[in-house]
Amino acid sequence: MAVYPKRRRRGCFPGLFLIFALLAALIWDGNTRLVTDEYSLGGARLPAGFDGFRIVQLSDLHTKEFGAGNEKLLDAVSDARPDIIAVTGDLIDSDRAEDYVRTLMTALTKIAPVYYVTGNHEWASGWVRDLFGILEECGVTVLRNEYVTLERGGDSIVLAGLEDPNGPYDMKKPGELMEEIRAAEGDKYVLVLSHRSERDADWPALGVDAVLSGHIHGGLIRLPGVGGLVSPNHTLFPKHSAGVWDDGGTQVLISRGLGNKKGTLRLFNNPELVVAVLEKQ
Repeated sequence: MAVYPKRRRRGCFPGLFLIFALLAALIWDGNTRLVTDEYSLGGARLPAGFDGFRIVQLSDLHTKEFGAGNEKLLDAVSDARPDIIAVTGDLIDSDRAEDYVRTLMTALTKIAPVYYVTGNHEWASGWVRDLFGILEECGVTVLRNEYVTLERGGDSIVLAGLEDPNGPYDMKKPGELMEEIRAAEGDKYVLVLSHRSERDADWPALGVDAVLSGHIHGGLIRLPGVGGLVSPNHTLFPKHSAGVWDDGGTQVLISRGLGNKKGTLRLFNNPELVVAVLEKQ
């Protein structure tokens, strides 16, 4: 009677190791590899002088660094050849990060004029008012329910910045700001910087032409063919989590953001440097 040696059972550990290694690689890539995405905004109302105007948008950094001193981020911003840089909130997380802010903002202002609006994390940090002073020292224009006019090629548009809803309870409302703009600037093209795309503001009714926003982090996990998985208020599969969408005549661009708040990770959702190019159509 023949005796056959017993086969050794191969454990499942090699397979599990490969799965975990792949997942770790995807998470590492999704949280560290910076990508630059270019979007078109504008339309018939955009003045011809602003055709081709380039805006780099930085959103939701949460004190994230890309290389020593944010070297990779600064190189990417410079390569995008911006006319202006818009920082749309959550620059910081919760810790006091004065050195981070000074280093990054000083470098950015050497590339192009920088405009900033608050996010919810600035107001939750406890040192937002000190932050305003630091930003202004660095040459950043802080827009707190305020606006400026930009001029190019003999034309002008309005750049308005909205305070995050977590700001002072008695702050100016978006409708009040738009009334001021229309009274002083007439029917000019209006581009709004707002950390949150979904807020108590009816953009088309207010007469806003375009919005640059963030806050939603692209849904953290992005599923192919589906989009973002979860919103900051824990809504599953938010309808709009990234890119440009038309809100009844107002173009809303939502950045996927660059960093993460503490305790969160990205998957299939690389940190995004947004380049908004205004185009006359």
